[in-house]
Amino acid sequence: MFSADRWYEVLSTLARNPLRSFLTAVAVAWGIFMLVVLLGMGKGLRNGTEKSFSDDAANSVWIFGGSTSQPFAGLPVNRRIVFDNDGYEAVRRVRGVERLTGRFFARGAMFGNELQIRVGAKVSSFDVRSVHPDHLYLEKSIMVAGRFLNDLDVAEKRKVTAIGAPVAEFLWGHTDVIGQGLAINGVQFQVVGLFTDEGDAGELRKLYIPISTAQLAFNGADRVNVLMFTVGDKGVGETAKLVDDVKGLLAERERFAADDPQATRVRNNLEQYATFQEIFTIIEIFIMVMGACTLVAGIVGVSNIMMIAVKERTKEIGVRKALGATPWTIVSTILQESVFLTAVAGYVGLVAGVGLLELLAWVLPKSDFFSDPSVDLTVGLGATAVLMVSGAVAGFVPARTAARVSPVVALRDE
Repeated sequence: MFSADRWYEVLSTLARNPLRSFLTAVAVAWGIFMLVVLLGMGKGLRNGTEKSFSDDAANSVWIFGGSTSQPFAGLPVNRRIVFDNDGYEAVRRVRGVERLTGRFFARGAMFGNELQIRVGAKVSSFDVRSVHPDHLYLEKSIMVAGRFLNDLDVAEKRKVTAIGAPVAEFLWGHTDVIGQGLAINGVQFQVVGLFTDEGDAGELRKLYIPISTAQLAFNGADRVNVLMFTVGDKGVGETAKLVDDVKGLLAERERFAADDPQATRVRNNLEQYATFQEIFTIIEIFIMVMGACTLVAGIVGVSNIMMIAVKERTKEIGVRKALGATPWTIVSTILQESVFLTAVAGYVGLVAGVGLLELLAWVLPKSDFFSDPSVDLTVGLGATAVLMVSGAVAGFVPARTAARVSPVVALRDE
């Protein structure tokens, strides 16, 4: 294996047939390259999807009020369903509900709650979320200074707010803002906390205020537009049953049919996450099968080339045996040539595939659909090892047959 003469012989043999050696190497490298790239792209899709879930608690359920589509107890259809503070308290008592928060939309729409924020001469519009203290866990916000809202803030309707770092940077030019005052639509609030978030930049350009304060300051009465809660470590089936229980409670309070599909809209993050996981598992299996097919094509190519190479060297093998070469010496030389070619080509394909994934990660913007394509190197190295073993087997079978041939017969070969 470490004989300089043996390596010289191997390299000389490959150099005598440059085109054949090159095409064999390309087939092997392409197989590894495609496997690495396909797996990396699949990983990028999975990362993008998981990133979209990382902003909110994966075990959370959101229930929105809608409009009735069925008559109930003599009441007409198209009634607008809006929850209230008493409904929030009722849901909080439901067994299985872990963390619970409500949201009140000061401007009436989930995606249209930007209010005017003023600090001195600085004025801009930011998304203001009116919530309960448990919203910190639902949104997975990370406090970096001060505190988040607490139960006393809600009970006493305090005019306090927790703001994102970009909001502080815009309004004051720095983030040392705990205790500072700002005006939200002309109402004065005091900053008690500064947070960051693992989600996109938009999740940082927000202000959180107590829901009770918002209801009082912005004519919200006791309305709650969305109820959001976590379910702990419950599975998909248990969560679905809990959602039915909560919907049944709300239906009884708000007087609508529990099976009315338009009276409420449910966003079950746990169920959605499980569905996406199943989808990407199927995609990864498909990618593995396609990659395996590509590797098989490379293995077949190596096998054919090695059989041709051994056939061409039959007379040479006869001369070696006539001069005293043992069968193992002949077989090991051919095996070394096959393993060397597949190892080098596999490494080139692996490096090229990883390089392309790194380039894509650098060039393509991160999004909720594609992010950080990468591949586990053990997979690429394992595939290269499989090719090397396959190449060895491909060379061993014809080499062993040729090594058994009588020198006289081998020398007569044309």
